[in-house]
Amino acid sequence: MNLRSALFLCSTLLCVPLSARDKTDLIVLTNGDRLTCEIKKLESGILYVKLDYVDGSISISWSKVARLESKQLFIVQTENGRTYTGTLNTVKGTGDQPLRIEVADARLGREAVVEQPEIVNLDQFGDSVWRNFHGNLSAGYIYAKSNDTTQFNLSSDFTYRRERTTVQLNYNSALSDSPNASSTRNQVDLNGKRLLRWDNWFYEGAGSYLQNSAQGIDAQVFLGGGFGRYFKNTNSTRISLLGGIGMQNTQYKEKPSEHDLLAMIACEVYLFRFKKTDLTVTAVALPNLSNSGRVRYNVNALYKVRLIQDLWWDISCYGNWDSRPPAGLVGSDYGSSMGLTYSFH
Repeated sequence: MNLRSALFLCSTLLCVPLSARDKTDLIVLTNGDRLTCEIKKLESGILYVKLDYVDGSISISWSKVARLESKQLFIVQTENGRTYTGTLNTVKGTGDQPLRIEVADARLGREAVVEQPEIVNLDQFGDSVWRNFHGNLSAGYIYAKSNDTTQFNLSSDFTYRRERTTVQLNYNSALSDSPNASSTRNQVDLNGKRLLRWDNWFYEGAGSYLQNSAQGIDAQVFLGGGFGRYFKNTNSTRISLLGGIGMQNTQYKEKPSEHDLLAMIACEVYLFRFKKTDLTVTAVALPNLSNSGRVRYNVNALYKVRLIQDLWWDISCYGNWDSRPPAGLVGSDYGSSMGLTYSFH
């Protein structure tokens, strides 16, 4: 996958018209403001809604919502990992009792009442693929006149969510050039996650592709899977740990190919603050079961600061390490970049 192909894919996806529905949902805020709108989704403690008289969506702190009603079907996920599907309606409480929301699915005759602080994600449910599709596009460029070095970075992530299933595709590319050397790094990750019946447990299938000229890797393909658990899943923090096993095939530029059986240990930390910052850190350790003592590590981090609407300033870092690389090849590669991120929902 080259840079031109990635740009074409991203621009094509953004140009697809998204379906809209009538703005008949009701929201009442704690200060008494009343909004008739279309509820889009709840994510990272932010409720996104659209109004007839406002261009684009607006962001509302979830803690400031005192009442809401909608006849639209939603997928509701709680901090203990349970999911519900249905329309939304506020249930009156007494005294200092937290706001409670009824999720009712008339199709299946099911009803559930959930306290507001327990809800961490809320998405429109429908037959349209694009209604359940979200993503980010990031680009950064660095030029240093002192040594005539340029670096361009492009990354994107696309997420598709259903009631208990999430599929995510990530792409990262780093291109650098200088009078003495040039390098390219392209990485594609695809994973599918399915919540289990037990609170906060899930199983996941993962695949990745890596090309890294700095480490002499022409193509590295990994396929694996395992079980994981969310240790914390709230409106401000998400922490998960995954353990599993996989197969990896690595083709080097000037060395024999390698075929390995690997264990997989992955940790993801996601921290966010309302309308301000996002921090995502993913770390993966891959102990080699075919070559005892050899371990590969991958780390990716992204820190974002919101500028306006869906536009963010970001700084990203990546790192790849091999404790026992083939003779004559570099065992590590890492770097960082700054740029802008556009989020679409």
